[in-house]
Amino acid sequence: MSAVSNLIAATIRSDVRAIGSYHVPDASGYIKLDAMENPYVLPQPLLRELGQRLADAALNRYPVASYSALKQRICARLGVPAGYDVMLGNGSDELIAILDMACALQERRAVVLAPTPSFVMYQRSAQFAGMDFVGVPLKDDLSLDLPAMLAAIAQHRPSLVYLSYPNNPTGNLFDADAVVAIVHALGETGIAVVDEAYEPFAQASFMDRLPAFPNLLVMRTVSKLGLAGIRLGYMSAAPELLAQIDKVRPPYNINVLTQAAAEFALDHVAVLNRQAALLRAARAELAGAMAALPGVTVFPSAANFILIRVPNADDAYAKLLDRKVLVKNVSKMHAVLSNCLRITVSTPEENAAFLDALKASLAA
Repeated sequence: MSAVSNLIAATIRSDVRAIGSYHVPDASGYIKLDAMENPYVLPQPLLRELGQRLADAALNRYPVASYSALKQRICARLGVPAGYDVMLGNGSDELIAILDMACALQERRAVVLAPTPSFVMYQRSAQFAGMDFVGVPLKDDLSLDLPAMLAAIAQHRPSLVYLSYPNNPTGNLFDADAVVAIVHALGETGIAVVDEAYEPFAQASFMDRLPAFPNLLVMRTVSKLGLAGIRLGYMSAAPELLAQIDKVRPPYNINVLTQAAAEFALDHVAVLNRQAALLRAARAELAGAMAALPGVTVFPSAANFILIRVPNADDAYAKLLDRKVLVKNVSKMHAVLSNCLRITVSTPEENAAFLDALKASLAA
């Protein structure tokens, strides 16, 4: 073994060495329908105004660590209950990592629990924080298996339960009464994290129910709304609980350019909401067109992507790549996703190009 290999063996955890890196494929030259991004850009007058705001940002200074101006805009414009604050993160990924670090109990091996399949970072972040992860499989129809979830909560006493609402990669909204039952089951020994990354497309939220449940935390991101490039997530919970979690947050985790861009965008949030409405309408059209294709099963979606099942996902994925269309092949993630592809809803032009490529891929 080389000196570096010996060093790695002596210093890097064995479970980290055993897993692969989170892979993000190069999308250069492709119609990019694999990452749930908003395909629309801001109008030119707004882009010019944004450019000026960014130019005025004080790059030579650290950000204001409280981010008070940005948090006030988020609370005022994005439905945070009166008397509740938000905590900011470098995307939802950092918020998940902060939650796990804060809840990785030293007295006993703490547990993170979530339905599977769901967002892969729930499991990866739990592992990195030194927590056990327990996945509870969804039913074959992709709905939440509430009896199994409640049994797992009783058995494992999780510190955190993540519920993606709507779920990624399946796109469906879990039954709201089932979510409430899970919150109640956790009681005073666990936090229910409702991850509303796709709220602009679901038009359903638990944010206004925060005052009713002291162990409920609602997490969102502005990425899906149209600001994926600035990497900003936020979450809200009972003020006393949020204050404890905030102790784990790095003091300058949101940079001044992200702060300026987000404040600007929230001043013009109506533009982003109109884009979300376009994508909701396009979602229905795209789902209908795919459902009409022979051999294609379309699953209901409340997100800005659609899950489909095709006769052979690997073959269809490869043929779509040949036609310069990049989607997400999720067929190996879990047994319930056998032969499934996940497609981001995009502009009419990109949706039409994808449909043509899918038809050709299925017929070839």
